[in-house]
This record gives sequence, C-alpha cells and structure tokens, in this order.
Amino acid sequence: MTFRLIFMGTPDFSVPTLRAVAAAGHEIAAVYTQPPRAAGRRGLELTKSPVHRAAEELGVEVRTPDTLRDKDEQRAFVDLGADVAVVVAYGQILPRAILDGTRLGCFNGHASALPRWRGAAPIQRAIMAGASETAMMVMKMEAGLDTGPVALQRRVPIGPDMTAGELHDVLAAEGAELMVAGLAQLEAGTLTLTPQPEEGVTYARKIDKTETRIDWARPATEVHNHIRGLSPLPGAWCEMPIGGKHERVKVLRSTLAQGHGLSGQVLDAGLRVACGEGAVRLVELQRAGGKPMPAEAFLRGVDVGEGGEIT
Repeated sequence: MTFRLIFMGTPDFSVPTLRAVAAAGHEIAAVYTQPPRAAGRRGLELTKSPVHRAAEELGVEVRTPDTLRDKDEQRAFVDLGADVAVVVAYGQILPRAILDGTRLGCFNGHASALPRWRGAAPIQRAIMAGASETAMMVMKMEAGLDTGPVALQRRVPIGPDMTAGELHDVLAAEGAELMVAGLAQLEAGTLTLTPQPEEGVTYARKIDKTETRIDWARPATEVHNHIRGLSPLPGAWCEMPIGGKHERVKVLRSTLAQGHGLSGQVLDAGLRVACGEGAVRLVELQRAGGKPMPAEAFLRGVDVGEGGEIT
C-alpha cells in the first residue's frame, strides 16, 4: 500500500525527500513550491525553485500559489483528495484549512532537535551556537511554529570545522530516508507521535545581513562558529587591506589556532588572525565577484602582510 500525497517544498534541501517519496512508490498528486523568482546578474530572469525543476523531471503537476490563504487555493488543495502532505522547507505558513486538508494531516521534515531551533534557520543557528550535535526530525504539523508532536528523529554529529553547507547536505539525505520510514509506519498504523517537551525551546530566526560581518573582538571559538555557520551562504565577511584599500572578502572556512594579539591583527603569512581571545586561521576565502579559493591560492594574488589589520 502507498499513499496519494501532496509534496510541499522549495530549496535544494527539499529535493532529496521529494525524490525519495517518489522512488518509494507513493503517488504524488501535486507539488507545491514557491513561485519563480527574479534571479541572474540583473535580476531579470525568472528562476524556478529546485523543487519545481525536480518535480518537472518526475512528471508531477506543480503549483506555485503566492499564498495559501486564498479560499479558492484551499479548495483546490482539498480537491486533490490526498491522504497526507509531506512538507520540507516550503517557505509559507500553512493555514488551518491546509493543515486539515488531507486525510492524515501534514508531516514536516525539520532540521533540528526540537524543541531546540524552531523556525527558519536551524542549521545555521545550531553551528553558530557551537552545538556538537543536531538532529533531523519528522513531526506532524499543527498551527504553532514547529510545535507539533515528533514522529521520528535521527541524531547527527556536528564536526568542529563542519560548515552549514556540509551539515545541510547530511541532514537533507537523512531527512529523505526518515520521511520514507515515517510514511511506511504511518501506512502500517505503527507511527507514534510524541509531544515536544515544554522546556528547552529556542528559535532559529532568519539570518539577517546585518549579522554577517565578522567581529574579531569576539572569542576565537565564536568567530570560528560564526564563519562556518554562515558558509557558504550568505557568507561571513570582513574587510582586508588589498591594493591600498579595504576590500570586502567572504571567509568560508576557518579553523581554531594558537596565538594572541590585537583583534583582527594578522599574526603570520598564513592568515592566522587574532581574536578577542585566541586566534583563527582563515582556510578558504572569496573576493567579490570571484570564486572560493584556499588561503594559499588567495595569498598568491593578495598581499595581506603580517602585522596588518583585518576589520
């Protein structure tokens, strides 16, 4: 037995789960995703979401409503006659009519150990907070923000130098397997729902561009976590003295290092930089309009002298 289901998702993170539920033999009645957005260098080209493109490859109907609060859209959703909806990073708050619009409800794949890091940016916030572990979870959705009961979870370690991009890929793959397992248990009538504890709730607010600049006055561990938590996107950045002027540079990888000095001071020719406490070594960087490159390659075209200051 398989389900007739609706899939709701938008970014790359959602695609493995879409492909997995299709491969498991479930009938996908429709895929809901965010509408095409302006992209390209000039922002003139409308670009379909990764889920939109994957759904077209699978030959599945794609729907891109601007909102699900419209009554006609809600009726169209219900009229699909789906057993269940699978939601992974869709990008819209689901109104009650949608939550109740399938026979068995909506099940969400969420990338944190709930109730910790509810909200928009759980992967980045976990790393920025210095967590050594997170989880991928399947939960049944309700009206609150990521407050529903948990069906399944899988713990995932976070390595000391792991970036948000690397953790994203691990969790996306784990989430696909977990959702297929959850649907199988739901079909068999063996899926258990456990309410989230009331203690330990934290919120993973959306990353704001105002918090992406590196503050070298912070301890090295915090600077390191900030860099890897924002890598590759949107990317933590600083300004370096290049060619007689300060140029904005993204730092995509770092590692903790020994040393001390004034905050932002370059301690050696290998881009070891002093923080408020301790130091970090910059491992991968990206100039504006350029490609990411290892520090060694970056330094072949840039003279950031020992004793100089990065701001």
